[in-house]
Amino acid sequence: MPTVDVLRARFLDHFDGEPQFFRAPGRVNLIGEHTDYNDGFVMPAALEFEAQAAATVRPDRVIRIHSLNNGKSAEIDLDGAKPEPRGDWTDYAFGVAVMLEASGVRLSGADIVVSSTVPVGAGLSSSAALEVVVGYALLSLAGREVDTVELAKLCQKAENEFVGMRCGIMDQFISCNGVVDHALMIDCRSLASRPVPIDQRARIVVANSMVHHALADGEYNKRRQSCEDGVRLLRPALGEIRALRDVSFEDLEENRDFLPDLTYRRCRHIVTENERVLQAAEALQNSDLDTFGRLMNASHVSMRDDYEISCEEVDRLVDIAQAQKGVYGARMTGGGFGGSVVALVESGAVESFIATVRTAYQDATGHISEIFACAPKNGVGPLTD
Repeated sequence: MPTVDVLRARFLDHFDGEPQFFRAPGRVNLIGEHTDYNDGFVMPAALEFEAQAAATVRPDRVIRIHSLNNGKSAEIDLDGAKPEPRGDWTDYAFGVAVMLEASGVRLSGADIVVSSTVPVGAGLSSSAALEVVVGYALLSLAGREVDTVELAKLCQKAENEFVGMRCGIMDQFISCNGVVDHALMIDCRSLASRPVPIDQRARIVVANSMVHHALADGEYNKRRQSCEDGVRLLRPALGEIRALRDVSFEDLEENRDFLPDLTYRRCRHIVTENERVLQAAEALQNSDLDTFGRLMNASHVSMRDDYEISCEEVDRLVDIAQAQKGVYGARMTGGGFGGSVVALVESGAVESFIATVRTAYQDATGHISEIFACAPKNGVGPLTD
């Protein structure tokens, strides 16, 4: 990834002035998929892959942004006509500016260069990292103290309302609040969180399937609608429940006749996944890596069969990963329909795991997986060398 000196030089290729520098990480979710928008529990970790920004204040209210990844530039005038989504990468950045202004923060204009090492389409939250680093930069340039929980909420709102992706808050929250060498157990209703240490006997390993599909106008939003339908249909039996977070497995089973089969299976994934996250947090806190791994494996079965967000290539990659020596567990991670697999692997087995899985997956699918071991990092903040 670019150093501060390189980022400064690239900034000066496009803009004037001495910039300030910021970073925001991508994330890998160890367990708890699609539970965040159901007021449930998740356990992600921030990655060393990150979005970076160099930014300076402008004298007007124009925000200009240039991406080093795609070489494209764009701008909006906060004093001009109401900005509208453009259907491209700039929506994630400008949407945050729009939501900050709508919240009562008067922003200054800014020149911003962004660069990111978070793989796009890999289920590692490249969009959230961009949102968070731009939001943090704009608040910093405006002289505002940054409340990272509020920033996460505004970035989520930008993705929901400006981009059109009805995501939960997990991705933005972990990018804002990650803790080095820890996963973060997050209650997505109260937004309470606590760091959970990663036992040094194990490493988090991420394998990119190299397959991905667009989500904003498709299956992701359909899954969220199914969950909302389930809550509505269960209310006559369970009372004023707000979300599937309020439904136990026993409640669901006793009242499954209220639900069409597809809706029931979607709800079953969320209800059981919430239980798995709670059990996984306890297991990780107690360094019970075997139990944690079994819960990861069960999570993948639920995503594959009940929530139906996996695909053939990802299932094959999970099967290969789970079969390796030294693997505690493996599952799809991210929104689904492609993306990455996360595995918990004995520290001494990581090198052989990476080599064997890469070869076996290429033999099975023709795709060359990008595989890396990672150590959790801190959330958003200033970028220093």
